[in-house]
Amino acid sequence: MPFLLIFTLFALLDFVILFSVGSNIGLLTTLALVLGTGFVGLYLIRREGTAALARARLRMEQGELPSSELLTGAALIFGGALLLAPGFLSDALGFLCVIPGARRVLARLLAIANVRLQVLASRRGGSRQGQAGDWQQASGEQPGKEGPRHPGQDDGDDRPLEGDFISRDETSR
Repeated sequence: MPFLLIFTLFALLDFVILFSVGSNIGLLTTLALVLGTGFVGLYLIRREGTAALARARLRMEQGELPSSELLTGAALIFGGALLLAPGFLSDALGFLCVIPGARRVLARLLAIANVRLQVLASRRGGSRQGQAGDWQQASGEQPGKEGPRHPGQDDGDDRPLEGDFISRDETSR
């Protein structure tokens, strides 16, 4: 629910700024600026996207996981969507996501904000992730009471495994 509220307020503020600036500089100038930022954003996304893809391929060839390149790609997609949306506030945030130096600064700010949110959640006692009592198996048993079961392990339990299977003779759907 807070995400929906933040998204709505962001869109409303973006349109208010767009209309305020548009009334001061004129319709054609505003339209030219909105279209211009869209085209510049598309150019930057194409250039930075191909560079990120090349770096990801190189890291995969080296046997490494391209995690930073995947995050860069996600930032480029998000920034591109913001640049294509009409509005000056969304364009500013979109450029922050697309320009490499600004993207690094934005990533640091988000990391700091995430740490602060985690600290606040732990002070309130709202972080309950990882507690065994939170999860129950389908049969109602608590996990960890029987110990972990591994495939091929003979523990004397003759219960059948539940699930779907596909015969090798059947055609794929």
